[in-house]
Amino acid sequence: MSDKIDLDKVYAPSEDVVVREIEGEVVIVPLVSGIGDIEDELFTLNETGRDIWKRVDGSKPLAAVVRELAEEYDAPAGLIEGDVVGLLEELLVRKMVVEKE
Repeated sequence: MSDKIDLDKVYAPSEDVVVREIEGEVVIVPLVSGIGDIEDELFTLNETGRDIWKRVDGSKPLAAVVRELAEEYDAPAGLIEGDVVGLLEELLVRKMVVEKE
């Protein structure tokens, strides 16, 4: 895996997390041996993070995710790209998403 997020690559949720939506927020729980690892910190996403997470599903390159969100939020793609890349970097560090081959 590269240290830099590549917008042409496809990313997907890791198989080592459980995801739940609670009152509009997405909560990501890392797994150890198939059980939620309460030793690790839960990761909570706000509405924007949730919209990014739902699109990072392994079906399209990150550039397509940025385009979809820019259109949905009627915002500049450069601004959206910064948010998407920032979140993906954090999720990759936490091993909550993986780069698809």
